[in-house]
Amino acid sequence: MTTTRQAPTAQRPATAARRSKRTGAAARAPWLLLAPFLALFVLTFLLPILVAIMSSFTKVTRSGLFGEAGVTSEFAGFSNYAQALADGSFVASIGRMLLFGVVQVPVMIVLCTVLALMLESASAKWPGFFRAAYFMPYGVPGVIATILWSFLYVPGLSPLIDVAKIVGLTPDFLGANSVLWSIANIVTWSYTGYNMLIIVAQLKAIPVELYEAATVDGASTWRVARSIQLPLIRPALVLTTVFSIIGTLQLFAEAQVLKTVAPAIDSQYTPNLSAYTTAFAYNDYNVAAAQSVIIAVAAFALSFAFLAFTNRKSS
Repeated sequence: MTTTRQAPTAQRPATAARRSKRTGAAARAPWLLLAPFLALFVLTFLLPILVAIMSSFTKVTRSGLFGEAGVTSEFAGFSNYAQALADGSFVASIGRMLLFGVVQVPVMIVLCTVLALMLESASAKWPGFFRAAYFMPYGVPGVIATILWSFLYVPGLSPLIDVAKIVGLTPDFLGANSVLWSIANIVTWSYTGYNMLIIVAQLKAIPVELYEAATVDGASTWRVARSIQLPLIRPALVLTTVFSIIGTLQLFAEAQVLKTVAPAIDSQYTPNLSAYTTAFAYNDYNVAAAQSVIIAVAAFALSFAFLAFTNRKSS
C-alpha cells in the first residue's frame, strides 16, 4: 500500500504567491524598459503637439506698451486659422510646395528605384561601395548641403556658370523662375540615397526561388525587374513616397539658407518658413501655431489621399 505525501496547506499559498509575484514582475518589465522612451516621446512629441493645438485656439493680449500691465489669454475660436488663411503669402507658399512635390517627388522616387535595381542586379560591381556613396549625401546636414550647393549657384563663384558661359549659356540658378528647382536639386541630392536603401532592403527580402524560376524560364533582366521586383517592392515605394510628401511641406533649411543669396526667396517662401517668420519676426505665436497645424493637416490629407489612391489601384 502506497501513500502520497502532500505539501502542507500553508506552503501551497506561499508558492502561489511567489508565482504571482514573478508573473507581475515579468509583466512590468517591458514597461520599465520602455519608460525612458515613453517619457521622451511624451515630452518631445505629444506635449508640443498639444501645446501647439491649444495655442492655435488662443489669443494673447498684452496691456501696456511693453506688456508691463499684464498679459491675458482668451479663447479665440478659429480666428487664428482665418488670419493664417487670409495671408496670401502663406497660401501661396503651400501652392508652391505642392508644385514642388508634383515634380520633385516622382523624379526622386524613379531615380532611387533605378539605382536600387541597378545595385541589386547580378552584374553589379562593388555594390557595397556604391550604396555607401549614394547614401553619403544624406549624412550631410541640410544647412551644410545648401551652403555647398550655393557655391555652385552664385555667379562669380560657380564653376558651372563659368563653363556654361564658354558655350554661350547664362544660367540663372537663383532667379525667380528657377530657384525652386535649384532647391529641388538639393533635396533630391540629399534624400535619393536614403530612399534607395529602403528599396534595397525590400529587394533583399525577395525570395531567391523567384529569381531562379525566372532564370529557368529565360526571363531577361528587364522582365525580372518589371514582373517580379517592381510589384514586390511596392510597399517600399509607397513608404518612400509618403515620407517625401510629408518632407515637401516641411521644407525649411534650404530656403532659409538660400534666402541670403537669392533675392527671389522671401521670408514666406515655404509654409514652414512662413510660420517661423510669423512667430519670431512678427511675434504672433498663436497665428504661427495655427499655420503649423494647417501644415500638419495638409501633410496628413495628402498622405492619406495617396494611400487611398494606391490601395484602390491595387485592389
